[in-house]
Amino acid sequence: MHAHAGYIVEVPARWNGDLVMWAHGYRGQGTELSPEPPAFDLRQRLLSQGYAWASSSYDRNGYDIRSGVRGTRALADLFARTVRRPHRVLIAGVSMGGHVIGRSLEQYPGYYAGALPMCGVLGDQELFDYFLDYNLVAQALAGVRAYPTPADYLTNAVPRIQVALGLAGLTPTGPDTTNALGKQLRAVTVARSGGPRPGADAAFAVWKDFLFGIATTDGGDSPAQRPGQLATNLFTRYTPNQPVNLNATVQRVAPENLRQRLSPALTEVPRIAGRPTVPVLSLHDLGDLFVPFSMEQAYARDVAWHGRSRLLVQRAVRAAQHCEFSPAEAGAAWDDLTRWVRTGKRPAGDAVTDPRAVAAPDFGCRFSDAAAWAAGAGTRRLYPACP
Repeated sequence: MHAHAGYIVEVPARWNGDLVMWAHGYRGQGTELSPEPPAFDLRQRLLSQGYAWASSSYDRNGYDIRSGVRGTRALADLFARTVRRPHRVLIAGVSMGGHVIGRSLEQYPGYYAGALPMCGVLGDQELFDYFLDYNLVAQALAGVRAYPTPADYLTNAVPRIQVALGLAGLTPTGPDTTNALGKQLRAVTVARSGGPRPGADAAFAVWKDFLFGIATTDGGDSPAQRPGQLATNLFTRYTPNQPVNLNATVQRVAPENLRQRLSPALTEVPRIAGRPTVPVLSLHDLGDLFVPFSMEQAYARDVAWHGRSRLLVQRAVRAAQHCEFSPAEAGAAWDDLTRWVRTGKRPAGDAVTDPRAVAAPDFGCRFSDAAAWAAGAGTRRLYPACP
């Protein structure tokens, strides 16, 4: 235990002098804190390559990036005091941990030598806007107004919405049961989550029900329990805008906590400006609609705005679940990142902000594990085989 957080530290017998910090994802609202080892067989890879690694539970659960940023840095400093000051400190992690990474690079510029965010919330508060969009658009299309979401949202309003849009029987591999309104919801969701891309229709069927559930609250007041306090769609323009004119009919919602939304400070859900000072290599599943592919696009635009695109490489993986990476995909990304940090040679990536490239039938093939597709792992077979 350190600074009210649990932690794990592991140092190999032949330590190369570098330390890797692991930033874990969202753990719900429970009170039991637990650190975790690096996923996707990265722990074994790190140790075999001579890296020490450390992982903090953070000092609380919930969606609290401030806790993750500070807890991870505090643990790295503890390592330096109690083991030895490392030559370099790198940082890797998943999901909410990607938000921790993106903000850590800007909170402590130059402290971390390189970063590997996977399935990360690199678009910061836009994630909560996306959750709001899905529910408000579905409600507008179905003619069921239910925001703020009532206590019986999932048992009353959502079933009526599903019937009205033809979503109830929709499956990733079955027939398309959607009517014109359901097709519009799907098209809007695809557009808001990264644009037309391989496997988008099947991914919608995977996630359509989950995205209703995420709009509900258990009575708490944290951003994850009540995302409406930060989310807004006041300036969102929806496409396609037919057969229903969503831009004229959708309910418009202002953020309840505008000060936190706009604050540059390190808050529970802080902004990521897009100013990395070290190499960043990210991985993201094309069909992830929990932390959508659009998070990568938002980060790429922010980084480009600040003239730092040379420090960012992004890769798409053809899978539809959240953080669905094979050890081969994560391992290759890690090896390429560390080679970049050591040599300065920037590795290859995907053009995530080029709509034509993203929409191409073979997008995501370059860095997806062909063996995972051949084995039928996870959701890989929702995508055609790569050439």
